[in-house]
Amino acid sequence: MKLIINNLTKSYGEKEVLKEIDFTFEDGKIYGLIGRNGAGKTTFFNCLNEDIDIDKGEFILSDEYGDNKLKTEDIGYVISTPTVPEFLTGKEFLTFFLEINKDKIKDQKTLDEYFDMVKINKEDQDKLLKEYSHGMKNKMQMLINFIASPKVLLLDEPLTSLDIVVQEEMKQVLKSMKKDHILIFSTHILELALDLCDEIVILNNKKLELVEKKNLNTKKYKDKIIESLKDDGHDK
Repeated sequence: MKLIINNLTKSYGEKEVLKEIDFTFEDGKIYGLIGRNGAGKTTFFNCLNEDIDIDKGEFILSDEYGDNKLKTEDIGYVISTPTVPEFLTGKEFLTFFLEINKDKIKDQKTLDEYFDMVKINKEDQDKLLKEYSHGMKNKMQMLINFIASPKVLLLDEPLTSLDIVVQEEMKQVLKSMKKDHILIFSTHILELALDLCDEIVILNNKKLELVEKKNLNTKKYKDKIIESLKDDGHDK
């Protein structure tokens, strides 16, 4: 499966943020989307998710059945600040989600099995989500997307504010998801992308560029990338 981006362009007034982007993402990989704060990473995600209108371009999902326009139901979107229904307990939220999506979920597991995936213990399952820490809310957000199993999963800096233990737990969840899915992981932290991702993509000067990951392990090449990002624009 491939996500093919053709000629994506997006401007805000006179400020052009993304310019004639042509790029192809493939399944089975986690792509690290690197760029300065303000480079346009969130804008890029919002274009894919149809949260904002684009000036021109198209998104094609290509698989063994042919080429089709990317639809919003093909996409999962995990943001850095998780939004969950705080009036429900963790168990109530998960039960409700499973019930309304029962016809779409393949190989449905038990509640305990799902909670075990993200290491939320039994005593916390019965707490209101408003009492959850940021990291626990993020785990629930990640779990819902794992269950929904979207073809394309957009991850907008979901690990940046988490402690190191939760970060490692979420990395394992993401790695388990990448088979038969396309995962695009946005971050401005190069070391995090190197540790987690199979491919590194730089968003700079309004374009996407795939770089060989092996080259990023040298200080000289890292410095070169950092230097190339210094004149980038601002995110929207």
